[in-house]
Amino acid sequence: MPLNYFKKGLRALGIAESFTKGKKGRASLAGVVMRSDLIIDGFAFSDTTIGGFDATEAVIQIFSSLGRRDINIIMLNGCVISMFNIIDLGVLYSSLELPVICVTYEESLGLDRYLREQKNAKRRIEAYRRLGNREEIILKTGKNVFVRYSGMNRHEAGHILNRFTLQGSVPEPLRVARILAREIYRKFYE
Repeated sequence: MPLNYFKKGLRALGIAESFTKGKKGRASLAGVVMRSDLIIDGFAFSDTTIGGFDATEAVIQIFSSLGRRDINIIMLNGCVISMFNIIDLGVLYSSLELPVICVTYEESLGLDRYLREQKNAKRRIEAYRRLGNREEIILKTGKNVFVRYSGMNRHEAGHILNRFTLQGSVPEPLRVARILAREIYRKFYE
């Protein structure tokens, strides 16, 4: 089913993480369902292994735990989380049958050199390369973001990000999910 990004009641599930760099164990993940009128409509939590390979499954678990059929798009605050735990956008799109957009905020030359230094480097590099290149989008706020997406085109990705971004560069579902993930991490994982 094609994405109707003009839909009045468009709902995004924004997912973000929190962890302490250098600390082993778990990272917290928070998911926030937000309507395009910026009303929060639900939330769920999960966690991932820092430096692991379970990020994709954790995102699917968050979506499944909500038991919702009205979510139209998944928004991720990065595809490489929890110290190189890589989310597979293609698997998310095919498993959830929803468009997925991954947002980052800084230009970079990529992570290949850092991934080579990690345990299971070959597996991580292959997963990272499957993500493809990021594309720069300039938001209505004048800020740039760098995106990867599946199940939509660049124009749709830009339109959706503009609908959910009030100021700066962070879309509201991701901003709120980051706040929740930080608090959950501080309370249960530190």
